[in-house]
Parts: sequence; C-alpha cells; structure tokens
Amino acid sequence: MFGNLRGSKNRQLLTGVVIGVLFGFLLQKGGVTNYNVILNQLLLRDFTVIKIMFTAVVTGMIGIYLMKELGLIQLSPKPFYLKGIVLGGLIFGVGFALLGYCPGTAAGAIGTGSIHAFFGAIGMLIGTEIFSVVYPYIKNSLMKENYGSITIPELLDVRAWKIILFILIVFFFFLSFFKFV
Repeated sequence: MFGNLRGSKNRQLLTGVVIGVLFGFLLQKGGVTNYNVILNQLLLRDFTVIKIMFTAVVTGMIGIYLMKELGLIQLSPKPFYLKGIVLGGLIFGVGFALLGYCPGTAAGAIGTGSIHAFFGAIGMLIGTEIFSVVYPYIKNSLMKENYGSITIPELLDVRAWKIILFILIVFFFFLSFFKFV
C-alpha cells in the first residue's frame, strides 16, 4: 500500500504538503491557531486544545494499531532516552508557555496572518540552531541511559487494544466532564 510512496521522494513531498495543509486547515477550523484559545487552555479556562489533541491521539492510536493488526505497517519505535525526553519536554514546554503556540499551531497561525506567531517561528528556528550547536557536547549525557525501543503495551506486557480501551474510557470521561467547562 505504501510501497509507491516509499519509492518516490516527490510523492513523499506532495503527500507531506497535502497532509500539512489539511492539518493546518483543521487546526484553524478547530480554533487552536487562535492565541487566546491556547492562552486560556494554559490558564485552564478553555479546554478546546486538549479536546482536539486528545481526539487526534485517540484517532491516531486506533488507526496505527488497526493498520498494524492488518499487516499494513510495522512499528519501529525510537529508543527511549529518559534524559533526552525530559530535556526536550522542558524546552518544548518553556517555548510553548512563552510563545503561546506549539510548532504546529504556530504554523497554522502564520497561515492566518499572525505576526507574533511568525516572529515566534523565527525564535523556534534560532532555538533549533542553538540546540544543534550544543547537541554534540551534551549528546553522550543525554543518550547514556537507553531503555530500548519499547512501546507502552510492551512495557506493561498487555495487548495494545487494552491500552487503547483504557485511554478511550479516560477520553470519554474527560469529554463528559469538561463538556460543561
């Protein structure tokens, strides 16, 4: 199914552009390219962002594991480096809190004409360059503790569908609880 895509860089680029435009469109239609919506999410006043992200995660999990069960794909998780993930999460979180956008919502906001998202994206590029300069010096420390290429179902020694069912239950509880917020 995906063999034609793997064999052609042009098809990969075109697919990426189409998916990116669709993703930006959906972000904009969902309201999450609006700075005030994101700010209110961070202030725990508006849960639009988390509802949309939770929906995307649940949909992605079901789709990925369904394709895996049907033999259409094979999972290739990256190695789990705790220090690197914690550092990356901290950098991402600080940037998100300072700018009020993650990279995806910033790109979507730029598409709607947001000047502050544009300058924020420039800041992201500068931060990326700084990290690429510093990375060779911290790489060994970040990659010292390799916990292997493991997924949550493998870690818990349960079938993936049990994890997905649990997350679906949490998701529907979350939606019903925050329906009124």
